[in-house]
Amino acid sequence: MSLNVSETLVQQAAAGNVDEQAFVETIRRSLPYAWNIVEKLSYSIHQNGEEWANYAVAPPNEQARGQLLRMMAGDAIRGAVERHFDVKLAFQNCHSLAAFRRDQLDSAAYRNFTSIRNQILNQTPELQDC
Repeated sequence: MSLNVSETLVQQAAAGNVDEQAFVETIRRSLPYAWNIVEKLSYSIHQNGEEWANYAVAPPNEQARGQLLRMMAGDAIRGAVERHFDVKLAFQNCHSLAAFRRDQLDSAAYRNFTSIRNQILNQTPELQDC
């Protein structure tokens, strides 16, 4: 299961009106490893004034890797996290996540990070199963 969703949130979804802040809190509690990475990246951007920030450390275990993959693979999850932190997330593989300021999406740094070339260059034999 990707998220530990409360019965209240399930009932809201069934009724057709979900409180996004409650959903974000569910993500924070369910995916703490991934959440902490995005929180650090967001801090670098918003508090330190960086245009973008990258976290390129292999997850410490399979549970952490799974959290990162679940956050990035779920459009609704990723979108809610991006809105919460006011960033655009970009993901190359299970150990390279970047956050960009929304006004930097046509920058050379964003285009380079999300390019096919950079995706290929970021592959290594030890990460082919991630």
